[in-house]
Amino acid sequence: MKQMTFQLPEIDREETKKRVEAALEKYRFYLLTVPEEQLPKVTATYSLVPPAHTNAFHSSTETAVIDKVDFERERDKYMEWIRRGVNRLSPRERELIIKRYLSDEEMYDYELYNEMGMSESKYYRLRARAFYKLAFILRIEVYKEEAPV
Repeated sequence: MKQMTFQLPEIDREETKKRVEAALEKYRFYLLTVPEEQLPKVTATYSLVPPAHTNAFHSSTETAVIDKVDFERERDKYMEWIRRGVNRLSPRERELIIKRYLSDEEMYDYELYNEMGMSESKYYRLRARAFYKLAFILRIEVYKEEAPV
């Protein structure tokens, strides 16, 4: 009898880590800022071009509001996606990710592992495991490319 073999693709740990960090950084960005270019203009603008009577929006205020609503909708959807992913981690992993990456105040690793009462090596193992799990939960893991056989 022949036995079937199944090989799982190998994970690129560095690229996966970069993707998770980028996702968490984007969450922090969304948490703290709204781009200035999406705010409506308050100053008057003048133009020599006569107004065209179409159904298109020409008001900078209307365009800014539409852009702002679209941005807020995208931001809220993204933040909920990250929150749901983080909530599926174990309590210690969740605490680490929230305190280190998702809070308003930025914390350094050494401050966090001292606050959590763990050694530096245990902290980094826990963080690596949390990143690995979060990558799979959010489906942002990166696989190594296999060389053709």
